[in-house]
Amino acid sequence: MGRSGFPRTYEAYGIPYGESRERFAEVLEILRRAWGNDRFSFDGSFYKFHNIGLVPKPLQKPYPALRIAATSDDTFPAIGAMGLPIFVAVRLGTLEELGPNIAAYRAAYRAAGHAGDGEVYLRVPVYVAETEAAARAEPEHSIMHLYRTLGSQLVDTASRPGTRASEHRAERGAALQTVSYDDALRGKVIVGTPDSVVARLKELTKTLGLNGILAELNAGALIPADNVMRSLKLMCEAVAPRMR
Repeated sequence: MGRSGFPRTYEAYGIPYGESRERFAEVLEILRRAWGNDRFSFDGSFYKFHNIGLVPKPLQKPYPALRIAATSDDTFPAIGAMGLPIFVAVRLGTLEELGPNIAAYRAAYRAAGHAGDGEVYLRVPVYVAETEAAARAEPEHSIMHLYRTLGSQLVDTASRPGTRASEHRAERGAALQTVSYDDALRGKVIVGTPDSVVARLKELTKTLGLNGILAELNAGALIPADNVMRSLKLMCEAVAPRMR
């Protein structure tokens, strides 16, 4: 789950984006109470409930695993202090550069007294093909469309109400609009044969201390369906079994 980094997500419902952090925190607490208690009450700034019960209750106890998307620097330690798992992804920078933020998450997790070391799941574009040449060529148009679109959206949101100057959205958006495919291949996405994809995923799992990986098989949404299915088949048959 995540609160979304784009103000339009809130503006469509007539909600100021400046309220997004507080609203997200309230809804998260409401979910935990609703799933973990027979009945509950909540008195927040945006939501108020009195002595209500949610049915049916989740099969998982006390409730399904809650994994929160972490993108901004201050989000990592904040979620760590809450004791919840995180999803991480790369837009600017490289996959390896997630390391310091993950370390901050785990430090806050331990400092808050939670058991264990926290859980980190990586969301990353992955494309698998029989040859390195095919793996590089087939998703290029779609992957570059992804970064150009994200860059344009960041620039568009830079001046919208509720965004923070410290987020440097305009600069980040401009960088994504000019990133090269070679740069994306080196540090933002994972493409290759089953052997090279397995090697890269294992390297990142060890370096970043990952607990799991969410593979985006059609980053940019423009890869032909037949190619996506071939990549998925290779992922299931030649990559995933070697990651266990």
